[in-house]
Amino acid sequence: MRGGYGLLGDIVLGIVGAIVGGYVSGLFLGRDLIVTGFNLESVVVAFVGAVALIAISRMFGSRRLRA
Repeated sequence: MRGGYGLLGDIVLGIVGAIVGGYVSGLFLGRDLIVTGFNLESVVVAFVGAVALIAISRMFGSRRLRA
């Protein structure tokens, strides 16, 4: 992905995306939203949620025109 909000901004967006991804997957999969341990499913859901939120924010964020 090109562009972005800097290192700190992308980290914050990633964390928020991981939380939102966990919540949404809990709704769709019907699982408890409380994390009880470290497992592969949690990591994958958090990664996908983080990437999705960063991609969406960059898609709708400020666009710079190149001359």
